[in-house]
Amino acid sequence: MAQVLEFKLPDLGEGLTEAEIVRWLVEVGDVVAVDQPVVEVETAKAMVEVPCPYGGVVTARFGEEGAELPVGAPLLTVAVGSMERVDGHEVPGEPSGGGAGSEASGNVLVGYGTAAPAARRRRVRPAPVSAQAPAEAERTASAPAPATAGQPVYAAAGRSASATAAPPAGDAHGPVAVISPLVRKLARQHGLDLRQVVGTGRDGLILRTDVECAIRAADEERTADASPAVRPAPDTSAERIALRGVRGAVAEKLSRSRREIPDATCWVDADATELMAARAAMNAAGPKVSVLALLARICTAALARFPELNSTVDAEAREIVRLSGVHLGFAAQTERGLVVPVVRDAHTRNAESIGAEIARLTEAARDGKLTPAQLTGGTFTLNNYGVFGVDGSTPIINHPEAAMLGVGRIVPKPWVHEGELAVRQVVQLSLTFDHRVCDGGTAGGFLRYVADCVEQPAILLRTL
Repeated sequence: MAQVLEFKLPDLGEGLTEAEIVRWLVEVGDVVAVDQPVVEVETAKAMVEVPCPYGGVVTARFGEEGAELPVGAPLLTVAVGSMERVDGHEVPGEPSGGGAGSEASGNVLVGYGTAAPAARRRRVRPAPVSAQAPAEAERTASAPAPATAGQPVYAAAGRSASATAAPPAGDAHGPVAVISPLVRKLARQHGLDLRQVVGTGRDGLILRTDVECAIRAADEERTADASPAVRPAPDTSAERIALRGVRGAVAEKLSRSRREIPDATCWVDADATELMAARAAMNAAGPKVSVLALLARICTAALARFPELNSTVDAEAREIVRLSGVHLGFAAQTERGLVVPVVRDAHTRNAESIGAEIARLTEAARDGKLTPAQLTGGTFTLNNYGVFGVDGSTPIINHPEAAMLGVGRIVPKPWVHEGELAVRQVVQLSLTFDHRVCDGGTAGGFLRYVADCVEQPAILLRTL
């Protein structure tokens, strides 16, 4: 008989754990080819069309449009092989070509190889509890219930505190069903006993969402204990907006940055009159170059002098990792929210090349067409919040980077120039840095070099 293969939501990029179904591209009963896109999803990084690695007939879809699924959850099932008629109905027949090997994708999705998928193992009915060994019976009793047909179980972000009930006491000294060191670290940071958490993953595996739900439940319990007996009635007219997609990813990233990075900020005002004059001269002689592109080029020159700020911290190994290349992220505001596209190998580019790449990535960001690869891997971020008409800010570092340069608006201000009061184009620059990678002297030296290049662009000629 034909095989019915289950296609699960693959890992679509580093750090992604979930995706929202935006639009189904196939219906139940449709015939799909190998590597044909079957669904469009929105991750915290970008909009992505997901190809199916199997060819055959779609027999089921899991999740409606707008639903959010974790990585590894079933997306759809495909009957691979010929169809034959039994009792007036079409059902999958014997696989064509002697097996499913000819129906496997040649592309690689994370979690899916290039060879044919292995045949499903026959389900074995478990023996009665009384016939099982005591330890086995205990594990069976504490494992989460399997999903009913067509209703896959997902780790829901809003599940109740009862989902974190403690397993049987006999399991107090047994192994903990955790394979992710990040999950263990998160539990350790919050003083959470993993033996008191029931996992919703396969075979009772404890996932990060399980630990986060347990932490929230514990926080709510502590708040309830500390609260007065009489609570005000909840505001039923308040609007609730789900923290998911881009907004959820931004919230998680910024919260993690604040939790893990001991940051500090220094700032300086700089006279940008000469920089604006140099830009005008450049634009008169060739392709237009933006102020952001010039500041990006200044940053790459400054990072060459102060490589401590182009690094990351490996907390587990207690090491500072100095990075050899500069992959420059820049903040871009879009209708979907704030995103940070990355200019790869910015240290090898001149201002014109950086400007062209920034323009290309910005257009893709506004169209919602940035790929996960274009939104990850940055080593330093440049944030031009001056476009919002503000002078200063204290940026939050884009974890796991070590620093971010913020740029305010460039406006005419009174300034002492060559010993006399004059009206000059002034900008405020602020640098937030991870105090673990360097001290204030290094951060101040970096910021002062950037300000000097803004005030005297000719300084850059030494590095060109």
